[in-house]
Amino acid sequence: MRRVDPFDLPEWLGEEEVTWAADVGLRSGHRVPGQLTGDGHPPVACDLLAVDEAYPVPVADQDVRHDAHQAWRHGQVLLVGPDDRLTLAVPGTRFGPDLVLDALARLAKAVGASPDRYAVLLRIGTDRS
Repeated sequence: MRRVDPFDLPEWLGEEEVTWAADVGLRSGHRVPGQLTGDGHPPVACDLLAVDEAYPVPVADQDVRHDAHQAWRHGQVLLVGPDDRLTLAVPGTRFGPDLVLDALARLAKAVGASPDRYAVLLRIGTDRS
C-alpha cells in the first residue's frame, strides 16, 4: 500500500457536499468498500480498512499499522491505497457506526472540508465472525 496525499485527491472533495456510501454491510469484516460521491462528479472508490485484523493473516504490514495508529492519535486518518482505490486505514479490527463517522470526519478535515459537508450511508450486513 502506498501513502496517498490528500492534496492529490479531487478538489471537489474539499469544496462540495460529499456522501460516502458503503457497498457492503459493516458486519462483513475488516474491509468495507464504498464510494465517495458528489453532484456532477465521477465517484471515487473509498474503502475503510481496520488495520489490526490479524487472523488468519495480517491485513496490513507493521509500518501501515504503526502509521495508522499514529495518525489517529493526532486526530488524523492515514490515507493509503493501490492506484485505483483510496483506503482509510483505521485502528481496530471491525467497524461500527461511530468509527465510520469518525474516519470520514477525519477525511473531510484532511481535504480542507467541514465534516458538516459529509454524509454517510451505511449498510448493516451479516455478521461473519
